[in-house]
Amino acid sequence: MSRVVAVIPARYASTRLPGKPLADIHGSPMVVWVARAAEQARGVDEVLVATDHAAVAAAAEAAGFRAVMTSPDIPSGTDRVAGVVRRHPADIAINVQGDEPMISSEAIETLAGLMRSDASIRMATLARPSADPSLFSNPNVVKVVRDARGDALYFSRAPIPWPREGETPPFLVHLGIYAYRSETLFEVSALPPSFLEQTEKLEQLRALEAGIKIRVAQTTCESIGVDTPEDLERVRGILSAEGSRLSGAGAARPARSQG
Repeated sequence: MSRVVAVIPARYASTRLPGKPLADIHGSPMVVWVARAAEQARGVDEVLVATDHAAVAAAAEAAGFRAVMTSPDIPSGTDRVAGVVRRHPADIAINVQGDEPMISSEAIETLAGLMRSDASIRMATLARPSADPSLFSNPNVVKVVRDARGDALYFSRAPIPWPREGETPPFLVHLGIYAYRSETLFEVSALPPSFLEQTEKLEQLRALEAGIKIRVAQTTCESIGVDTPEDLERVRGILSAEGSRLSGAGAARPARSQG
């Protein structure tokens, strides 16, 4: 069976929220919340935290997760994941962004299962349906349109598909989680930044422009990316209200050796 690793890029520097991976959420660093979701996902064989900072590595290891040190000069999360998979080989890599502490194990399981069940899929991601006009018009919310097979036609910060008649149509909100065959991951990482990628500031467009198909599976899962102190407070509030996800939030597991 294909070996699946979940790699969590956790870059320390952030212009709007310095030290973001270590931001405390009810007693645990943000990156540990993400790692626990990945660990609980069925179909994931190993969880690796990829970071450029010793403090993030120490926090991950204190919670029982394996940390892999990477260069601070690596330009993107995809490149960071590719570097880790070269050192820790796997058939399938799932890029679980380290600033999404509300990502669910179900979302990660969906991608792992999809990649294992269909060997023709080179790269995959998730999207959830919405009809919320405020999300449709928000450039910080990435939308995606798919073809009849479920492969992405385009990702955009703009409202797509554009409603000529004026009423907000049903649309898909993209979740920033990706699964790759290892050879596809290395191929995408080796590509130069593309025009559409640089225009929209959406890294997945590099793969689309190169002709790499991205399967988009539909999900009901939601996640919130943390980019600002306001985002962090919102996530803390939501998790506090949910309550059940806080159980065991501070529990540590035996540490694994650093790779």
